[in-house]
Amino acid sequence: MKAKILIVEDEPLVRMFAVDLAQDAGFETLEAEDADSALKILVAVIDICIVMTDIDMPGSMNGLKLAEVVHDRWPNVSIVVVSGKQRPDEADLPRDAVFFSKPYSATRLADQLIKMAPA
Repeated sequence: MKAKILIVEDEPLVRMFAVDLAQDAGFETLEAEDADSALKILVAVIDICIVMTDIDMPGSMNGLKLAEVVHDRWPNVSIVVVSGKQRPDEADLPRDAVFFSKPYSATRLADQLIKMAPA
């Protein structure tokens, strides 16, 4: 069974690239365009192992807040935060979360996702 990753990105082309990257790395992917949609998916799908979220998104919360909520409610879910506009301090990220600046290296990101997936 493939590990599941939820990709949260409001830009459709960027989301499509991230989905392709994750699928090529062997993941089953789910997609959300904002934090509210992501939370609904996380409640409905119990075996998501990684959430990858952009910081800047429309809606009730940005990606940093989403990462915090995911960390608190689903502590076993690994978190990857990405942004092309911001570089958060380590203190702004949940413990064990990983940050990638856009544009990110597809190889480096895929390697990181594989490391974060359950064995």
